[in-house]
Amino acid sequence: MEEERVFFEALCEALERIVGSLDHEEVMRSIVESTVKAVGSKACSLRLLDHRRRKLIFGCSVGLSEGYIRKGPVLIEESPLDREALGGKTVYLENAQTDPRFQYPEKAKQEGIFSVLVAPLTAGGVSVGVLRIYSGEVRRFDEDEMRFLEAMARLSGLALENAKMHQTLRGDFELLVADRYRVDEN
Repeated sequence: MEEERVFFEALCEALERIVGSLDHEEVMRSIVESTVKAVGSKACSLRLLDHRRRKLIFGCSVGLSEGYIRKGPVLIEESPLDREALGGKTVYLENAQTDPRFQYPEKAKQEGIFSVLVAPLTAGGVSVGVLRIYSGEVRRFDEDEMRFLEAMARLSGLALENAKMHQTLRGDFELLVADRYRVDEN
């Protein structure tokens, strides 16, 4: 019961911050902070697909070192874990240091990462990235933790898509105003 309350409070906190901001960076920071706090994990990261859908671009993280974040590109072709998650499944790795689906097992070892849980970020039914939680020990995530991560990932996909649309509309509006100003000057 207490665990459900923590998850509910974390979802509400994230939703409150997400709805209150249309800034990509702020939205992503809120998501990873709320997720790591609720699950009590070592770290959390959010990565987004590039426009060619070939690699995952770093979005935001909490609890990971700069060295780990800059370990190299996460290439979909070389990451069975991410291919599986982007296919719409939540994926659990008991030990990222030894699981062949993890692209950088040596870096996981250096960072002290063991268990990993990954959920797809979706917007409009299409995968747009992944949300990951990392554990500093071998850990079995329970059903509630998995459902919480999936809910945060869905919420994240929608929030990021809304922020992106807002930025596009804002840019279009600014161009329209600038064009109108030029017409009025003539």
